[in-house]
Amino acid sequence: MLTHETAAKPLSVGEFAASLAALAQFEGSPFPAVAVSGGPDSLALAILADRWARQRGGEICALTVDHRLRPESGDEIRRLGAWLAARAIRHEVLVWAGEKPRTGIQEAARLARYRLLGDWCLANGCLHLLTGHHRDDQIETNLIRRRAHSGPDGLAGMSAIRELPECRLLRPLLGVARPRLVALLEAERQPFISDPSNFDPAFERSRLRQGDNAPAAGIGVSPLLGDIRALGCARIAREHERNILLARHVALHPAGFAVLDPAALAENSCEMADRLLAAVTTAVGGAAYPPRRERIARLREVLGVTERRGHTLGGCRFNIWRDRVLVTRELAKAAPPLRLRPGERITWDRRFGIMTPQAAGSRFTIGYLGLPGAPRLDRGAPQLRRIWLPRLLLAIFPAVWDKEGIAAVPHLKYGRDGVVGLPQVVFRPINPLTQAGFAVV
Repeated sequence: MLTHETAAKPLSVGEFAASLAALAQFEGSPFPAVAVSGGPDSLALAILADRWARQRGGEICALTVDHRLRPESGDEIRRLGAWLAARAIRHEVLVWAGEKPRTGIQEAARLARYRLLGDWCLANGCLHLLTGHHRDDQIETNLIRRRAHSGPDGLAGMSAIRELPECRLLRPLLGVARPRLVALLEAERQPFISDPSNFDPAFERSRLRQGDNAPAAGIGVSPLLGDIRALGCARIAREHERNILLARHVALHPAGFAVLDPAALAENSCEMADRLLAAVTTAVGGAAYPPRRERIARLREVLGVTERRGHTLGGCRFNIWRDRVLVTRELAKAAPPLRLRPGERITWDRRFGIMTPQAAGSRFTIGYLGLPGAPRLDRGAPQLRRIWLPRLLLAIFPAVWDKEGIAAVPHLKYGRDGVVGLPQVVFRPINPLTQAGFAVV
């Protein structure tokens, strides 16, 4: 099992401040949000972040997500709220409402948690969200991914910085051993909540923590940390090289499709060409994770053949057009049309940010022009007569319609006369083509 230093020293505010300074710059009076479950890691983070912010004339807000998965969660959150109130720390509770899935509950809860946290940050003008992931979490992540035969990027573990659509997520404790956080709570005489799911053998991470049969058994912590850091540094170098290739060979259109110069696949190593393809596929397909490596390699091979038929992967369609590769949304995998509500701010099809004015003049629907049931666009409209697009592209443009037909195709700069209160439609995939680079601490 994982081994730790005995008689751990509590983490100091000065050490915490140095860790944050290495990750990001903050406004004059910082206002970070802190994800707090009530467990020892997040509670220690809240105490440290609160003191750090107060020293700089700012404040934090502790955010707790009630997943409504356990009957006792309400009482635990009320107890946590009392602890935070005693320290004059602002506390907000976000509820995961609605029906819960029968399978994959941990992954679904994680996605819901980050959606709720991100939405709160966006609505409250909060630029940074802090989470309590620490050194032991990083080791567990590496060991779990080893078992799953992950590649070198996965084995690098968690990045200390992650860009969310709504804010920047920071993990300032990734270099800190968990006993130092527990020692801080002991020094503060601060109780904490133990989540029983952390010890449920149904979950892999819980099994890893329990014991003698853990994959960590017999592995020294220091060498493993050195390996993880080296993998992280190598990932940073690869991402930098890939981003140069993306800037040189890929054009990304605001309507959510990409144009790829096939020279990028022919003139670079197979590994780097695959990384470029994976990034494009993940962004255009609106995926949470890139396709498996062997499937990306197969795509690279078929794109290198001079055949003209299309290929699909990861929610994308790949077509050769004018000696370029068009990467578009695969409509068969796209989200169906969605009725919009006034004042609503949502992500649709995991790719577009939709912001509907509060005083929207009509009830609008968002959908792709090529989807069944979408109204037909009048190509003879004066605004469209000078626009030429191949048929396969027009079908994947998002359009807004009402009971009278197409009201707007924002990325063609088309709007029906007299329509007011149109929603704003911005291509903002959950995994952008490039984002904050991997960061190690």
